Amino acid sequence: MFLVVGLGNPGTQYAKNRHNIGFMFIDRLIDSANFGPVRKKFQSEVAEGTVDTPTGPAKILAMKPQTFMNLSGNAVLEAATFYKIKPDHILVFHDELDLAPGRFRLKMGGGHAGHNGLRSIMGHLGPNFVRGRMGIGHPGQKELVHSWVLSDFYKAEDWVERLCDACVKALPLALLGESEKYMTEVMRLSPAPKFDPKKVVQ
Repeated sequence: MFLVVGLGNPGTQYAKNRHNIGFMFIDRLIDSANFGPVRKKFQSEVAEGTVDTPTGPAKILAMKPQTFMNLSGNAVLEAATFYKIKPDHILVFHDELDLAPGRFRLKMGGGHAGHNGLRSIMGHLGPNFVRGRMGIGHPGQKELVHSWVLSDFYKAEDWVERLCDACVKALPLALLGESEKYMTEVMRLSPAPKFDPKKVVQ
């Protein structure tokens, strides 16, 4: 089984925030096909399903922790312990300030770069889980980061849905450990837009 986690904050006031792009991805994944109903378990909203891969269907637990971002690791640890899922079978999708809007990278391990959701998960599981880094861009000044990640995407940023859909469609490659092919396919399906947050953030 794979644990596929999207990071975000619970509540309607945060639903369209840049910090919640991980939740948006999970919503698209659950809606895609072959997933059961959403349930409340492991301090999260979860749904079980399968994703077809060239080697057969892969069983997935899709998860949106409801602990708020800073305590995401509590929920992830609970589910991973219950199902005995090893860290290398845990994929965490999250917003990434250090990537331009719409860019995407998949990597195993690394630091948290100040991301409190990753910091929390690393505190419980160590660093060796897979990260799906979904670029939201940097506002240009450190003091603007907090308000930037907690602001909503602009309506004109139609790349957000395209990126989430591409990450779902190409997911079999990630489950097979084909990181480079997965990233290439995601970017083929959803080319990054020309968008500079520094020009719109005051």
